[in-house]
Amino acid sequence: MISATQMRPGMVIKFNNDLFSIFSVNHRTPGNLRGFVQAKMRNLRSGTMIEHRFSSEDRVERAQLDEREMEYLYDDGDYFYFMDTENFEQMHLTREILGDGVGYLIPQLRVHVEFYEGKPMSVELPPTVDLTVVETEPSLKGATVSNVTKPAKLETGLVVQVPPFIATGEKIRVSTAEGTYQERA
Repeated sequence: MISATQMRPGMVIKFNNDLFSIFSVNHRTPGNLRGFVQAKMRNLRSGTMIEHRFSSEDRVERAQLDEREMEYLYDDGDYFYFMDTENFEQMHLTREILGDGVGYLIPQLRVHVEFYEGKPMSVELPPTVDLTVVETEPSLKGATVSNVTKPAKLETGLVVQVPPFIATGEKIRVSTAEGTYQERA
């Protein structure tokens, strides 16, 4: 059992006697109310997407899956190819299984692929990924850290908000759980 605040995109949990793959997790603490976790998840049996609000104190059961470390190789538009780091077998996964994790995949990235009864169910990404900024507004001279941000397009096509001093060509560290800028890499 894990706390609802420990859920991450790509995890598979047992909820209402079904297996669900977490697509996105949003932890919120509104004003003077108790915090909660808004999770968007896909039922692995029926394929339907649902949203559920978990209390911060709720505990969820993580499904017992076989986990193998794999390395991302490339994609051909429809399929994303991975190689098992132990026996070097290659396999492909679809965008539906990867979900929002597609925006963080760069070649040689090691991920954990979870299997349920021999079938790939989900991909667990590392907590952070270093990506290169390919497009952003020019950096401002003398800009210091503040609450002002600007959009930056990364090498995978992902767009995140970054501080004004980040320039095109720089490597930044992005949180895979929230999809936010963490620091320069």
